[in-house]
Amino acid sequence: MPDTAQTRVLDLSQNGGPAPIVEMSGLKISYRTGGMSFTVLDIDELALPAGLSIGLSGPSGCGKSTLLNLCAGLLRPTVGSIRVDGEELTGLGQGALDRFRAKKIGYVFQGFNLIPALSALGNVELPMRLSGSMPASLRRARAQELLDRVGLGTKARQKPNQLSFGQMQRVGIARAIAGHPRLLLADEPTASLEPGLGLSIVRLLIAVAKENSATLVVATHDPAVLTELDHTLTMSAINRAMEVSS
Repeated sequence: MPDTAQTRVLDLSQNGGPAPIVEMSGLKISYRTGGMSFTVLDIDELALPAGLSIGLSGPSGCGKSTLLNLCAGLLRPTVGSIRVDGEELTGLGQGALDRFRAKKIGYVFQGFNLIPALSALGNVELPMRLSGSMPASLRRARAQELLDRVGLGTKARQKPNQLSFGQMQRVGIARAIAGHPRLLLADEPTASLEPGLGLSIVRLLIAVAKENSATLVVATHDPAVLTELDHTLTMSAINRAMEVSS
């Protein structure tokens, strides 16, 4: 299905394409303030196919980050359904949702979100410790392997404040992929980086996602980033709340 302003569903599962990793239906997120209700996200239907790299395009405030946080289970919809890797997230309690996120989701944050007191190695190892997915010796080996993969093997003992922005983002990528997630999310991963470095980070994201058989979804307003991805989905084509606010 072509990416056009009229496209509301990016679903390549038909005609032999991959099945969806994310499915949304009748989904809204609304907030009340000052006695008034505001809808920030209103999606009729959306299906994101597994195994591809997908860009979410649109200006600030269009709902890109909100959509990523829904996919990660960090936000719950006001109404509607969201399924990730076949699991209906709205039916999960908080504990089950946390376990699902630890097992299935990797997240690369715009602001890095590294733990200042931990080394690069400790930051990458942290999600594996929290999930209890492997013994300490294997966790440490996996974390070092991932730092080597992103070109930071010699920086394993350094704290975040001893790293450049680009190095911190690469630590964030290694951390996000550490638990072999099915879905890798990246929120404006190049926003804090110089243009040339930003593209190298995006290419690294695409490469590690493919190596780990993860679906990559990137929120960005940078056209250069979008050209690197398999598909682009414009938020104005799927978020009906933008039609109301425009």
